[in-house]
Amino acid sequence: MQQTWRWFGPRDGVGIEDMLQAGVEGVVSALHHLPTGMVWTPAEIAQRQRQIATRPDGTPSGLAWDVVESLPVSEDIKRQTGDWRAHLQNYAQSLRNLAEAGISTICYNFMPVLDWTRTDLAWRVAHGGTAMRFDLIDFAAFDIHILKRPGAAQSFPAAVSAAAEERFAAMDDARRDQLTGNVVFGLPGAAENFSLADVRDHLAQYADIPTERLRANLIDFLSEIAPEAERLGMRLCCHPDDPPFPLLGLPRIMSTEADYRAILDAVDLPSNGVTLCSGSLGARADNDLPGMMRRLGDRVHFLHLRNVTREDEGLPCSFHEAEHLGGGTDMVALIHAILAEEARRREAGRADASIPFRPDHGQDILDDLKRNSQPGYPAIGRLKGLAELRGIVTALSHPLGGGK
Repeated sequence: MQQTWRWFGPRDGVGIEDMLQAGVEGVVSALHHLPTGMVWTPAEIAQRQRQIATRPDGTPSGLAWDVVESLPVSEDIKRQTGDWRAHLQNYAQSLRNLAEAGISTICYNFMPVLDWTRTDLAWRVAHGGTAMRFDLIDFAAFDIHILKRPGAAQSFPAAVSAAAEERFAAMDDARRDQLTGNVVFGLPGAAENFSLADVRDHLAQYADIPTERLRANLIDFLSEIAPEAERLGMRLCCHPDDPPFPLLGLPRIMSTEADYRAILDAVDLPSNGVTLCSGSLGARADNDLPGMMRRLGDRVHFLHLRNVTREDEGLPCSFHEAEHLGGGTDMVALIHAILAEEARRREAGRADASIPFRPDHGQDILDDLKRNSQPGYPAIGRLKGLAELRGIVTALSHPLGGGK
């Protein structure tokens, strides 16, 4: 298992020196400053590679850009509207430019409008640190009473809608503004200036796109892009929906093992693969993460290892980001399944026997609380998670633990 770390670029509050001290073996990054749909040029790719390869004092870091997360798929491609054909060609060209630069693992998602959704970006947990949280009642209050989406009340259980009405009535204007900002934070570019009108406009553009059509659009995308990735020796890996259930009336197509199996079977190429995110998928009680790793393992190209605590067992449900060895996912069982898959790959002589993983998200603890880093991506919280995951890998790989 290759230990990697997500880096958002030079403005990231967690820098190259922090990654080196964490002992990571590779970097996960993207050209976040480029608008979705544009070609990632060789010059822009090379600049990010230089930034990763260089310490602040100008000396070599020894780190490399190993995984792209994400090469974003435009809303036009997802809907097959507007400039989607041009964006498809640009996507293929970006893959060619990345391959020329020696980068072969590409994570992406096919979530409409929302990249991820939380109602609280700094929820206080018992030990005094903070975590991101999705509160179903708060989200329903936003959807029904702030966004005022037509039919929103009917999309939640009656008890949730009733509780949301009470919750909204108790909120002052500051809390309502804060909740709105938290929800739209997961929209591309939304951290700066995404309005409710923008959200409503995006939702309207998906009004006539049901689940099966969105799935067909993903298959069309992969039918054109995966063969090119195969030719280039690249690995595409789709990230699951976060959270893995419908929100705002939007279709969700990558929330379960059956969803992944449908896409893998429809475009049956080794390049068409999975980002197995134990946190996103773990927000559903019916997702068996170790079992998914065993059954989908030969197409798992990238791993996000984190944990969530489901606050109830309904669907949808409230949940919060747990410590990496807490929450509802048996991380020891999951890593055992990952190591077994890697052993099979080594026996088969596969070049990708070591699957890159990163300690996804993390609770803000200690000095994280003063650092003001990207929500979900603290330095010490992720370092703690990586240390715990590294310990499991070491123990299971040791002869005393049954490893070879």
